[in-house]
Amino acid sequence: MTVKDLELTGRHTSVAVPQLMVQGVLTWLRSRLVSGAVCVCVGACLLLHYCSVCQNKSWQKLKTMVHFSPFVVSFKKRYPWVQLAGHAGNFQAGEFGRLLKRYCECEQQCLQKLMKDTLRPYVPGYYGVVQRDEQDYNLMDDLLADFDSPSIMDCKMGSRTYLEEELTKARERPRLRKDMYDKMVAVDPGAPTEEERAQQGVLKPRYMQWRETLSSTATLGFRIEGIKKADGTCNTNFKKTKQREQVMQALKDFVDGNTQILKLYLERLEELRSVLDQSVFFRTHEVVGSSLLFVHDSSGKARVWMIDFGKTVPLPPDQTLDHRTPWVEGNREDGYLWGLDNLIDILSSMLPQTP
Repeated sequence: MTVKDLELTGRHTSVAVPQLMVQGVLTWLRSRLVSGAVCVCVGACLLLHYCSVCQNKSWQKLKTMVHFSPFVVSFKKRYPWVQLAGHAGNFQAGEFGRLLKRYCECEQQCLQKLMKDTLRPYVPGYYGVVQRDEQDYNLMDDLLADFDSPSIMDCKMGSRTYLEEELTKARERPRLRKDMYDKMVAVDPGAPTEEERAQQGVLKPRYMQWRETLSSTATLGFRIEGIKKADGTCNTNFKKTKQREQVMQALKDFVDGNTQILKLYLERLEELRSVLDQSVFFRTHEVVGSSLLFVHDSSGKARVWMIDFGKTVPLPPDQTLDHRTPWVEGNREDGYLWGLDNLIDILSSMLPQTP
């Protein structure tokens, strides 16, 4: 594209012509990965130039054109996202269907590897590190951008949500934690031992292992962290959802009895399981604290992605995991596929059985 291509001439050009020309220029700029801010400035300058050439056009018309330009509308749009579990402050809305997540080196390294792995279609697209307000963020796809008022579920996968090294570090510096004792008592007043009650505190390893026994993490290898429905209702009260029947009821509520959505989820999970069996990344990493994000909307779209890799760490070069073997401290097994097998089995049992 040359400077001549950008010239706007003629006093009696219709409003549609400059708007189309501006959109063409912006499309060309975006195709060359020019930043959104630069594109907005270029678009405004072109429209201002047109206004100065066509002096009989009112400022109001120009203002309307700028306000309703499809590009400017998309630039202003903040794609919806929800973090059902964790710290919402870790996220910021990005542009063009992307999301900023507070920088974590471990997650960055995982996402870089995953972009070259067979799991690439099942994780958010990753675009490197960006800075905003002097804070580094990992830039990735906003997985909700193509959905309209979606329903969302976060399932934490695996038989534990803490790394083995976390247990080791906590034991090296044992310290009674009153905050963890208070959390334990709030959930189950009878959980502390007599000694812990007298001390009004618990050790971190004890708390971490006790916490996993409360939910289906211990019984099924996954747990529901939170559900947000299309109507805006949000439920994160699944700490004691432990039995298969309880999980099944929560899943039924999530899909509102829609068997087509259920089938799409089941197909996606079966595809994911097959790819996980082939993935070099998966075989060579301890996948802890990672979630499956379920998203569907009223149009009938339904997808599942793997998210959250802040605790996913590489194994020693001579070790691999099958992700189904029960965890014993030292073997680093995480139970991810055990949980996925159970999740698939539950969803399958929820579908009408054909003769």
